This record gives sequence, structure tokens and C-alpha cells, in this order.
Amino acid sequence: MKKCIAEFLGTLVLVLFGCGVAVFSGVDLTATALAFGLAIVAMAYTIGPVSGCHVNPAVSLAMAINKRISWLEFAFYAAAQILGAIAGAALLYAIVKSTGANPAQTGLGQNGYGANIDLCGAIIAEVVLTFVFVLTIVAVTSPKSGSGKKAGIVIGLTLTLIHLLGIRLTGTSVNPARSLGPALLLMGNAIAQVWVFIAAPLVGGALAAIFGKFVLGTED
Repeated sequence: MKKCIAEFLGTLVLVLFGCGVAVFSGVDLTATALAFGLAIVAMAYTIGPVSGCHVNPAVSLAMAINKRISWLEFAFYAAAQILGAIAGAALLYAIVKSTGANPAQTGLGQNGYGANIDLCGAIIAEVVLTFVFVLTIVAVTSPKSGSGKKAGIVIGLTLTLIHLLGIRLTGTSVNPARSLGPALLLMGNAIAQVWVFIAAPLVGGALAAIFGKFVLGTED
């Protein structure tokens, strides 16, 4: 239960601050990338000792594939992450409304394709970006890694790097929960396209787990 609460809180913070900065900064590239990265750094050192700070079903999937958590734990982690993302998006929705703005017009930092990239490109981008992000996590948290307490910083900086490339393409998902939360509140085109940002990150996370295990030798 403590792990689930931690994952709920961590995902809530990621969505609220990451998507919130995207909304109120006008999707400023650097500010938004830093917001997502710093949110992960903060949560890594806050909830990391409790749950490992996955806050992302793609990360939890990789950990389940590599047997660092059980498949039952994966199910509970994913459920907590999705609920946390919805709660974070709901808080952001309420904040946007309180300013007098219309969330339907400002958005909630949702992901999408069509404006700057087509469907095929969006799928490729999300698979590749998630692969790089999750592979970094698998590597620096490996029992064989010497990263130790520096792992949270490395992971946060990697997420920042991922966003610097992905924001102008898809808004950068690399996290099914982070995409689903805002989409459920906005509906419309956001919910119609969200399947891409659920499926592609899960594929990227699975590939990262396999690559880490068999190529980088991250697992015992």
C-alpha cells in the first residue's frame, strides 16, 4: 500500500508540475523540459526509497520484464500511476479554471500528433525516446551499477534531454499515465490520439528492458 501511495503521489507531482509549466509558460521548451526533469529528481529522492519512483507504467513494465518487481506489483503500480496522473491533471484543470482561462483552449499539456509530425513519426519518436529514457533507468538502477545516490539526478537530466527533442514533436509522452490523465479530462482529439502515447511508450520500455538485460548485462 505504501508503494502504491508513493507512486500515486509521484505521478501526481509529475503531471501537475510538468504539464502545469507547459500550460502556463506557453510550452516554453527549456522551462517545460526542466519542469519534468526536476519533478523526477524531487520524487526520486522523496518516494524513491519507498517504491523506486517509477511514476511511469513503461518503467514498471521494464522492471517486471527484468523481474525486479512481480507482475502483480506491476498491475498495482500501473493503477496507482494512472490514478495519480488523473488527480494531477484534475488539479491542473482546477487551477487553470481559477485563473479565468478555459482548459479546453489552454490545454493541459496533453500529447498529440498531426501539427508537427504524422502518426508514423509520432510512434517512432515515442518508441525511441522511451527506449532511451527507460534504458537509462534500467542501467543506472542496476545492481551492477555504481550510480548509487546519483541515479535520481541522472534520470531527471535524461528526462529533461528527452523533452528537449520531443516537446515540439508530440509534446513528449514516454509515459502512458502522464498522457492518459490530461486526455481523460479534455476528451476530444486528445483522447482519440492517446492510444499512441500508451502503446508506443510501453513498446519502448519493453525493448529497453530486453536490451539492458541481454546487451548491457544489467541484471544478475
